[in-house]
Amino acid sequence: MPKETAVYTHGHHESVLRSHRWRTAANSAAYLIGELRPGMTVLDVGCGPGTITADLAALVAPGRVTGVDTTGEILDQAAEVAAERGLDNVGFTTADVHDLDFPDDSFDVVHAHQVLQHVGDPVQALREMRRVCRPGGIVAARDSDYAAMVWYPEVPVLDAWQELYRQVARTNGGEPDAGRRLLSWARQAGFTDITPSAAAWCFATPENRVWWSGLWADRTVGSVYAKLAVDGGHATTEQLNDIAAAWRTWGGQDDAWFMVPHGEVLCRA
Repeated sequence: MPKETAVYTHGHHESVLRSHRWRTAANSAAYLIGELRPGMTVLDVGCGPGTITADLAALVAPGRVTGVDTTGEILDQAAEVAAERGLDNVGFTTADVHDLDFPDDSFDVVHAHQVLQHVGDPVQALREMRRVCRPGGIVAARDSDYAAMVWYPEVPVLDAWQELYRQVARTNGGEPDAGRRLLSWARQAGFTDITPSAAAWCFATPENRVWWSGLWADRTVGSVYAKLAVDGGHATTEQLNDIAAAWRTWGGQDDAWFMVPHGEVLCRA
């Protein structure tokens, strides 16, 4: 496929949105919060169902936040979240991060959470984010790193899940180990003033590990990712069922622990 073209590996299956709706500015953009001020204008790239977007809008009010994603259906859900919270300083529209339909220097902050791992050309995406960011503004990106995810106790089938996911994501034109590459991509995009950092999600309480293992079990057999894995010849339906069962086995153990590491960059435009 062309470099700028990539298939979104997860799709918008309920099990995917279950994860996305859990995300907040506090648990997914803490590295950026200290830079935000009332009155700022923010572009939230790949906003999904809009929970982080809504948090950003509350933090910069009366400044305005624009959330963009590739499909109108998910933006309808994001608009519902904003409406439920009574926010009148946020709007949503479709966009391609490789070619954003905004003038130069339009925003004080341009933010992307778990986006660059799914795009065909993350360096071009960062260049576009830089173009629409005002001089002195901030481009912020955070992405997980699948190869660095670790868990306990060991469940060998989850090793197969980790490798399978990385294969499918790369076949789709993405880079599942994006977290470790963000600094390099930002430098290639022309940024020189970059603050790199890292943070992690940890799922270890009884409620969190059952929730995390359940959504991945469902995602493994019911999402776009499952179809891509089978249609692409990466796995059989039986193998996916085994992986889903392994997720539920892991999540039911009292000492289960899972870490999702993230790379982060704050770039001055």
